[in-house]
Amino acid sequence: MNPTIAARLFGALIGATVAFQLALALGAPWGHLAWGGAYAGALPTTMRLASLASVTLLLALAAVVLIRAGMTGLRWKPASTKLVWLVVAYCGLGVIANAMSPSFWERVIWVPVTLTLLACSLVVARSR
Repeated sequence: MNPTIAARLFGALIGATVAFQLALALGAPWGHLAWGGAYAGALPTTMRLASLASVTLLLALAAVVLIRAGMTGLRWKPASTKLVWLVVAYCGLGVIANAMSPSFWERVIWVPVTLTLLACSLVVARSR
């Protein structure tokens, strides 16, 4: 896969995940689809704040991948050469965590998403 296409796909999936986490933070009744499926309906306040923190982290991950792919922030590209491997590691851990989730829906929805994020970040990380 072309690194630019991989970065765009990564960005699109992160964008969708950010929208999902923002919806959770605003009270969407999708608690069973996240955080191990431990919360039916809307998340409690502490988990809504965790969703907001997740948004921040996800945006940072996307920024690193897009910078590494040369799509933005070119002055940060040298730093992205190493940081992108943290993104790859985070995505790998995400695959494992979602695969081990007790939530059926989390496994069905998020394992394919995190696997795709892992593959895309790996393509970008290995690019020249």
